Amino acid sequence: MSFVPSTRVESPTERRNPRTLDIDQVPTAEIVRLLHQEDRLLPDAVGAVLPKLAAVVDETAARLEAGGRLHYFGAGTSGRIAVMDAAELIPTFSLAPDVVVAHHAGGAAALTEPVEGAEDSVELGAEDAAGVGPGDVALGLTASGRTPYIEGALRAARAAGAFTVLVSANPGAPLAELADIHLGVDTGPEAIAGSTRLKAATAQKMLLNSMSTAVMVRLGHTYSNLMVDVTAANGKLRGRLVTILVEATALDEAVCRDALAAAGGELKTALVCLLSGCLPPAARTALEASGGRVRPAVAVARPS
Repeated sequence: MSFVPSTRVESPTERRNPRTLDIDQVPTAEIVRLLHQEDRLLPDAVGAVLPKLAAVVDETAARLEAGGRLHYFGAGTSGRIAVMDAAELIPTFSLAPDVVVAHHAGGAAALTEPVEGAEDSVELGAEDAAGVGPGDVALGLTASGRTPYIEGALRAARAAGAFTVLVSANPGAPLAELADIHLGVDTGPEAIAGSTRLKAATAQKMLLNSMSTAVMVRLGHTYSNLMVDVTAANGKLRGRLVTILVEATALDEAVCRDALAAAGGELKTALVCLLSGCLPPAARTALEASGGRVRPAVAVARPS
């Protein structure tokens, strides 16, 4: 088979790591210690971009509240992380499936089987971003900061007037010019050169976890640090509803169960009732007036 000319990627993740040169010659305990030692560098690396991350959260929350959507674009490991984050928001915060949408280069089949060539297509990225609108946020994830699929998606999203974000492990990412904000986390060389499923991917997971969770907090999907919009789809989660009410109100479990039953299983409604002393209809009215946020709903709900 003839050799196909390729592009040599220039990125910190492609460099050889001087700390792991002998990883193939040391005992297993030392291999895992070396990997762990590299992972310990990530919190500080992610911490360096937190001010920019906060700006992304505020812009995203504002656009989602106004009816916009958040679009993730990724290929390979980055795409799988994006799909996971979007999927987990649905049951955790009762989010509609079309609010945060993950686009993975190569489609659903690429989630379990590598479709490596898909990430090299600028055109495919643009096609997948065809549904992005001016009120949306388009976030591209690429360890190298140069993936053609992400380039196509961000160019199309920017042309549509969307707010664009690039998440990379390359502070000097070539695609940064296409992003309103670039979250370039300096994760450095991987323990195994070029294997971005390691530190680069972990940093991306940390960033998406923090970003999407912070957006949900800003949109009122929590009360204190409790998930008051969780979808109770099984026995464990139905039990969690009661636990949340007990934690939030310091009332007896029986009282909380009765309030939840009176509210038709609606956790927020029951919580407003218990905290304000009102009946379920008044709690629902207060929640609607407050955009689903518990604290302001409690402030305006009138005790029965």
